[in-house]
Amino acid sequence: MTHVFVMTNHKGGVGKSTTATNVAFGLARLLKQAGVERHNVLLIDTDSQSHATLMTTRRHDFGREDSLYTVITAERKAAAATLMRCIVPSQWDEALHVLPASALLESAERELIGVSGAPYRLSEPLNAVASQYGAVVIDTRPSFSLLTEMALIAATDAVVPVEPRYLETMGLLSVVNKIDDVKEGWQRPALNLSSILVTKFDARIKGHLQTLAKIKAHPVLGKLVSGTIPTNEAVAYSHHHHQSVFEYDANCSASRAYIQFVAQLARPILFGGA
Repeated sequence: MTHVFVMTNHKGGVGKSTTATNVAFGLARLLKQAGVERHNVLLIDTDSQSHATLMTTRRHDFGREDSLYTVITAERKAAAATLMRCIVPSQWDEALHVLPASALLESAERELIGVSGAPYRLSEPLNAVASQYGAVVIDTRPSFSLLTEMALIAATDAVVPVEPRYLETMGLLSVVNKIDDVKEGWQRPALNLSSILVTKFDARIKGHLQTLAKIKAHPVLGKLVSGTIPTNEAVAYSHHHHQSVFEYDANCSASRAYIQFVAQLARPILFGGA
């Protein structure tokens, strides 16, 4: 089974798109270096703001005929073929493919309200083609919308990026509960909350250290913390240059932290297990 990683949090600005793009790129490189036959990785952008799309393809002009919008509004029997047709190469690595977002995704949610089987409009075509990839990574919008629900239903592994601030971490349990609701309510036994990733972490700030300690001490959340990504100006500069942080500065602290996190995610792909 292909692992499908979804980056989700109802808060904005926590590093979902940064994490999604760099994890997708990192997995593609790592799987290729490990000699995995199916080493290509598919990045799916479900956010109408299209940040992940812009960063990896240098385009934000995808629309009615060539984007995720096309897939989720297609006839269900034709959706898998439509998905394959809409995938484009990234500018980062030949092994990284992108199903781009579009501003039309805003209207798609309204169009699909009340449509039978709407929450499965991503998982059904993705299930038909996922075996062609070593992994799939899905970026989501900062809300629990229909598109986010689609992404969770399609996923096997949920990753929750969160900033080490009190108001941000207060909502963590609601994110966990939402993932559990999708798992149980939509009967998706393969969906698991695999990681909480603390982003924009600054060890010089006392509040960050205290917040991280509180999360780690929590009986539920503490078991899920998989790492921290330090705040680093290289991340912002890599966005400006439409590059992964690995390509922009492979030796910066954020790159080293993302490499460690990618290695954790890749372990079950390379060695088997859940």
